[in-house]
Order: sequence, then structure tokens, then C-alpha cells
Amino acid sequence: MSEDVVLTECQNRVGIMTLNRPKLFNCLSMAAHQAINAALDEFEADDNIRCVLIKAEGKHFCTGADLQEVSSFRGETSAVKKFLQTGLDTFRRLENSPLPVVVAQQGLALAGGLELLMSADIVFSAESAQLGDQHAQFGLVPGWGGSQRLTRLIGRRRAMDLFFTGRWISAQQALDWGLVNYVVADDELNQTALDYCEELSRKSSAGLSTMKQLVNRGLELSLDAGLQLELDLAGPALASNDVKEGTKAFLEKRQPNFK
Repeated sequence: MSEDVVLTECQNRVGIMTLNRPKLFNCLSMAAHQAINAALDEFEADDNIRCVLIKAEGKHFCTGADLQEVSSFRGETSAVKKFLQTGLDTFRRLENSPLPVVVAQQGLALAGGLELLMSADIVFSAESAQLGDQHAQFGLVPGWGGSQRLTRLIGRRRAMDLFFTGRWISAQQALDWGLVNYVVADDELNQTALDYCEELSRKSSAGLSTMKQLVNRGLELSLDAGLQLELDLAGPALASNDVKEGTKAFLEKRQPNFK
């Protein structure tokens, strides 16, 4: 991967990708998006990987798009559109991955960094972390899904406040609003998130993937259509080998061993 902008490793059935531009606060360039996609390709193709953890080197998780790169596109409409489409596709890919995607956020997650965080399934934030949209500070607007995901996660009025003011909120406030799942001590962030991923890796990967589909697709449907979707997917799931192993383990009073 170019300049190692994203590092990858596997640990206990968890695929770990680490944003690796700490001097630039892990801002997202085209190369970074390509590296995230390549890492996801690698993890999804490996039957041993059951969960993905995204973390970052340095003081901050991610402060947004690489504005130096964006400024080089000035006046080139096609280049700007390609940059925006690449980010949209990357984050949608994370959202639609059959693997659970977990984020461990330290420091700042702003603008494009917030958009990346929101495309994950589960988010751990350090106690000292802060989050914000920030586009308004520079005359920009969200372009990687922020206007849609933030509103769905925290509601219209809270989202409009963050969009209009560009202010940052604390990890605790983000937790209270439902923007993150857990707030943990700074020095325990990465290990706590990894432990959580390892717990998920011991569960049925097919079951978690199906639940992820049900939640994400269900948000776009009416209640009746969502219930029908659940019925359509739950039926085949009940005939799976994982369900057989899970019920057998329950009857035998042991932990299931999902293949």
C-alpha cells in the first residue's frame, strides 16, 4: 500500500487496520481510501477473519479529508466528484461489509473522520476524545454521507446544531446522544476495543452478518417491509450449521464452537 497510509494485521481472528498518517492527523486522501478498501478486500477474503477493528496512530483518530489534496482539485469538477464518490463508496463498503466493523477513536474525529466513524457498526471512544462535523468552519459541506448518517443517529435538531456551528462535543455527550457505544479510559481504549472484537469473533459470523443486514436494510423500509425481510432471512438462518451447533451447545451446557 502506498506510503503505508493504512497498516494491516490479524490478531485472534480480528482484522486490524490502522490509519497511519499521524503527522497529518490521519486525514483521508485518495490513497487512504484505496488502502482501506484493499484492507477490507483482504479481510473479507480470509475465512479466519470474523471482525474488523479500525484504529489510528498518533494523537488523533482522523480530522477529515486531506484538504491539501482537495485544494489541488480546485476548478476540476470531475476530480472533485471522483474524490467525493470514492469516499462515499469506501464508507458504504464498510457499512455493508458482512463483517462487523468496530472503531477505536482517540483524540479528534472531525468532518470526514466523523463520517468514517459513523460508517462503523460499533464505536469505542476514549474519555478525552472529541467529535464534530466542522465543515462549516471552512465553508465546506459534508460529502461522504455525514448529512444523512448523523441525522439518522442523533436526530434532526442535534445534527443541525453540529452542522451549523461546527462545534465539537465530548465523548460523553456523544455517548449520551447515541453517536458512540462506549467511552473508556484513554489508556484502555485499544485493548478494550480489541477484546470486544475478539468476543464477536467467537460468535456465529453468519448470524452477525445477517443481523447487520437486517438492521441496515430495515432502516430504509417500512415496518411491515422490515418484518417481512426479517422473516425472509431468519428462515434460512435457522437451517444453518451454526444454529445446529448453537442449540447443541445450549443443550450440552457448553460454549458453541462456530466454524
